[in-house]
Amino acid sequence: MQELRSDGWDNFLQKVTSFCIKHGVEVPTMDGAYVPYGKLARYARARNQTNDDHFRRKVYIGVIDQISQELDNRFDEINMELLSCMAAFSPSNSFASFDAWKVRRLAEFYPKDFSNNDLLKLELQLDNYIDDMRQDASFQGLDNIVDLSVKLVETKRHKVYDMVYLLLKLILLLPVATTISERVFSALVIVKTKTRNMIGDTVLNDCLVTFVERDIFFQVDKDDIIETFMSLRKRRINK
Repeated sequence: MQELRSDGWDNFLQKVTSFCIKHGVEVPTMDGAYVPYGKLARYARARNQTNDDHFRRKVYIGVIDQISQELDNRFDEINMELLSCMAAFSPSNSFASFDAWKVRRLAEFYPKDFSNNDLLKLELQLDNYIDDMRQDASFQGLDNIVDLSVKLVETKRHKVYDMVYLLLKLILLLPVATTISERVFSALVIVKTKTRNMIGDTVLNDCLVTFVERDIFFQVDKDDIIETFMSLRKRRINK
């Protein structure tokens, strides 16, 4: 991102210019005065801003700075360490990225799943695990941890290296859990509006479930919902 910010403008401008010429879009001269859409030329002269200043500094560099800030917010030191430890599981190039210390460090991110005894058991399994993987021809040519997990089950190695396999499953579940959390937070903005700011946690949870999983709920028959609701307790029947 820093390289794009410092040295990427000329190449980017060339690509944009080629695109505009190809599709008949007028390309303003970069040394000319920048005139905002709907404004008069004297407005541009009063601001004394060139097209280069606007498009390069305000737009191009401005967007890169926003992306960089977003990346910094999402990938802090803890997240970067987590990703680095996850990469140690990669089976590419005969497990060239394997690092026993990083794998153990990864297990420490799941204290509810790995007790102190489990961590010791994991350390003992890792020494035999990596030697076994590199010597077994069936594990050669794997490119990702999904294929690795499948191959472990096929060869029954998931029972031999149960702690390693447990950690591998947690890694595979992490992107799914993160995606679901993002969906819920996005839905929260839509469901809990200003007119619903006093909604209770139970009702809010039910609304979020039905909103997030609406594709499933659309398949439910309305009569089944009514019958289930009526069977909860006796109700008066309208005549």
